[in-house]
Amino acid sequence: MKLLIVKNYEEMSKKAAEIIINEIQKKPNLVLGFATGKTPRRAYKLLVKAYKKGKIDFSKIKAFSFDEYYPIKKSDKKSFYYYLHKNLFDKVNIEKENINLLNGETKNPAKECRDYETKVRKSDLIILGVGENGHIAFNEPGSSFNSKTRLVKLKHKAVKDRALTIGISTIMSAKKLLLLASGKKKAEAIKCLLNCKPDGCCPVSFLKKHENLIVIVDKGAGNLIG
Repeated sequence: MKLLIVKNYEEMSKKAAEIIINEIQKKPNLVLGFATGKTPRRAYKLLVKAYKKGKIDFSKIKAFSFDEYYPIKKSDKKSFYYYLHKNLFDKVNIEKENINLLNGETKNPAKECRDYETKVRKSDLIILGVGENGHIAFNEPGSSFNSKTRLVKLKHKAVKDRALTIGISTIMSAKKLLLLASGKKKAEAIKCLLNCKPDGCCPVSFLKKHENLIVIVDKGAGNLIG
């Protein structure tokens, strides 16, 4: 594990963008997993800026997401499909056929999950956020290390009662993981990642078993690191 503690959210975002840009430059056809939420939003803006300056090319990138509320329409502003297109995909030259997102409109979630698992397993790089309770994607406390893409019931109802999510084992199959955390509310989760034994009670703790994990936190998220 490589741990980077930076001054603030802006510095975290810049460092994350630098790493992603470097990975794309090294391998233009990177298979890349994108997180959603507030944490990576600034990093995505920096990726768009780098693209407009000609520093990176998304035309061969294969992109995927980790999760999606279920059921939900792609046009719903609360969907992760909408989020990723608004914040990144619609602003760069990524090819539509190279975008693989979980389909919250599917009538057959079991088949959707099986097919998706095959598509995204053994990706090159996954950009992750972490929840206050240590969840990664929608792998909430209690999730198994061997879990795969599946339909789950959400413990803390946000938009829907259920969601589609890639599993812990799906995440761990990636060649490299980049975990971002910002703010004091994420401090306990980061403390658990660093100090706890890998356990489903805090899913992020499983990531320490990955041989190529980069963790970037700002001072808020890192304030319990001792």
